[in-house]
Amino acid sequence: MEMGTDPVLPTLNQTVLLPGPGPFVLLGVPGLEALHAWLSVPVCLLYMAAVAGNGLLLGLVAADRTLRAPMYQLLGLLAAADLVLATSTVPKALAVLWGLSGEISFAACLTQLFVTHVTFIAESSVLLAMAVDRYVAICQPLRYGALLTQRVVGIVAAAAVTRGTCVMVPSVALLQRLPYCGQRELPHTYCEHMGVARLACGDTRPNIWYGLATTLLSPALDVGLIAASYALILRAVCRLPSHGARCKALGTCGAHASVITLFYTPALFSFLAHRFGRHTVPRHIHILLANLYVVVPPALNPVVYGVRTQQIAQRLRHLLRLCWARAVRDVGPEMASHGRD
Repeated sequence: MEMGTDPVLPTLNQTVLLPGPGPFVLLGVPGLEALHAWLSVPVCLLYMAAVAGNGLLLGLVAADRTLRAPMYQLLGLLAAADLVLATSTVPKALAVLWGLSGEISFAACLTQLFVTHVTFIAESSVLLAMAVDRYVAICQPLRYGALLTQRVVGIVAAAAVTRGTCVMVPSVALLQRLPYCGQRELPHTYCEHMGVARLACGDTRPNIWYGLATTLLSPALDVGLIAASYALILRAVCRLPSHGARCKALGTCGAHASVITLFYTPALFSFLAHRFGRHTVPRHIHILLANLYVVVPPALNPVVYGVRTQQIAQRLRHLLRLCWARAVRDVGPEMASHGRD
């Protein structure tokens, strides 16, 4: 009997070896296609501010030996998370809004949503650690040096990334198990878990309920713990005898609360709307809010957490003075030589 003549075998092999769904097409903000170019302007400016501010803050914390306290190292972790969160989403979003490239492969889409969500969960963990840091510094100042050390900051960083990875690996596996039957258009500027799952023609209920469980057990839990920490901080601040100290502390807490609200509110809204508000929330509102939390907090965090911190502001002013003095020193002789000519 001759081998290799059965026509079923090549067909079976081709079916088994199919690499997965073809490339998706990101459509941008549905219903606002005519405004894509205008929408790209604030997104681009905020992204540039996020990269410059967080890059500068991260460089200061890494290079300056006077910024070795746990509080400043946590700020460095926050700056690193902001850089990854914005850079994993905004460049592709700008390419979509500018009409340059809306196509993204399945593997690249999974990679983007994995990195984005891992970074979001890691940043949420860092914000929780920073809230605990402020609580200990204000409410338990005598124990601050013993409880919060450089080793603890290292554990926080490792735990934040590990937590995000453990949450997202099953999400990626759930997306890979789904059959995709031809729908390729994704109404978004970047890949999200449920946005991709909606393109499948199989049962997405495991994706919905797993996503809901992880939302409640990671960012939603962090929000509750951060709120409790700041409530205890406010209670301690209100007992301060100095009116000026109370006003300063309340101003700092208010700024922190504003950025935290901008970070969590659109993110949680996006997560929940994908699962329960698909037919009630306008899609352009959903997509705009989903873009808000990946670009606005990263642009504001260096100002709220960095420049408003006295020692970082002092080091930044010192660095700017050095740069200005060097620029004047380099330009001065050159201008003088031109004058002689």
